[in-house]
Amino acid sequence: MALILLGSFFVLLLCNIPVAASMGLAAVVGIMYCGFDLSGLPTLMSASIAKFTLLAIPFFVLAGVIMDYSGISKRLVAFVNACVGHKKGGLAIVTVVVACFFAAISGSGPATVAALGGVLIPAMVSSGYSKNYASALLASAGGIGMVIPPSIPFVIYGMLAQVSVGGMFMAGVIPGILMGVAYCIAALWGIRNDKGIVRQEKASAAQRWATFKDAFWGLLMPVIILGGIYGGFFTPTEAAGIAVMYGLIVGIFIYREIDMKALWRLMIDSCVTSAVVMFIMGCAGVFTWILTTSGVASDLSSALLSVTDNKYLLLLIFNVIFLVAGCFVDSASGFYILLPILLPIVTMLDLNLYAFGVLITANFAVGQVTPPVGSNLFVACNMAKITMQDICSRLAPFLVAGMIALLLLTYFPQISLWLPTVLGAI
Repeated sequence: MALILLGSFFVLLLCNIPVAASMGLAAVVGIMYCGFDLSGLPTLMSASIAKFTLLAIPFFVLAGVIMDYSGISKRLVAFVNACVGHKKGGLAIVTVVVACFFAAISGSGPATVAALGGVLIPAMVSSGYSKNYASALLASAGGIGMVIPPSIPFVIYGMLAQVSVGGMFMAGVIPGILMGVAYCIAALWGIRNDKGIVRQEKASAAQRWATFKDAFWGLLMPVIILGGIYGGFFTPTEAAGIAVMYGLIVGIFIYREIDMKALWRLMIDSCVTSAVVMFIMGCAGVFTWILTTSGVASDLSSALLSVTDNKYLLLLIFNVIFLVAGCFVDSASGFYILLPILLPIVTMLDLNLYAFGVLITANFAVGQVTPPVGSNLFVACNMAKITMQDICSRLAPFLVAGMIALLLLTYFPQISLWLPTVLGAI
């Protein structure tokens, strides 16, 4: 059964069938093989996405699109640039910092790259950075969007692992900052011998204050969302709705960059993105159901444990599995496919589910910039009009930084658990 189910899935992937369709068709093959009634397929798909927690996903997607349309992203760039842009490598640091801020709204790696690429890549190129380097940096920093809360993968993981989404958000704060610091160091290392970079003039105190005032409403957005969640004023799902309302108020009445035409376009963009995500989750839910019902998940768990029962070696194996999976499928698909297999092992080893969730999400974040199929790489290449070979030529320092961060998160789970423990969330 495992060969039929997983084999058909990978064959379809190799035939260049989209991931969602591959999972759905493989699930149909499995259902037919097991003799189940295909008439239950729509019900299974509906049950996979008809959950209150998952309402946060379309709302956070919409909030990220609103942030882009309202000009918040370019104002954040201007403010951070005024603070550190005059230093050598300042624009590289600006890219990472702004990616962290934007990540705290969009919750998506590709969305972060797409929203910031049009502003940051041309700015870096005009300051003497190579287009290949600028694209590699932005693609890598965009992955932080999966780890810094609010994170769409955390919402999905929280539902599948039956842990608090708010607790997951808290657990992701310090790991997200850690990855940001690692990418800043890698960015400065990557240009250490580059003589062509032009330093910008140091901004005056008045200029910094002016850019801060202009970016204030954007800076306040993650404070309201995360502060409300951590303070217990609203749930992550309610916070997503509040983020949408706040973004619309800022974009329409304060920055005045969203009119009726822009409102129509951003609604269409967010609906398309949300529909894609929910369709993936619907197909993945059916795939997971047949994976579990047929006993394939438990058989694969037993097979993995037969290799070794050493906790530290299994953690390394988990990293490899999710890192490779992140090269080929999105985090939602990966969670639905792999968690039914691995969660029983995690429970048996008495690993903390919050730290494990952060770890595997960070693996997908790094996987998004790992050739040959990293999704962030394709988005960055499209934004910069370069080839995959071009961007991969400057990717090595960021991959090394990402791997180091992964190892720290793997063997020092306290990095993830300290903040939610202090705040009493877990």
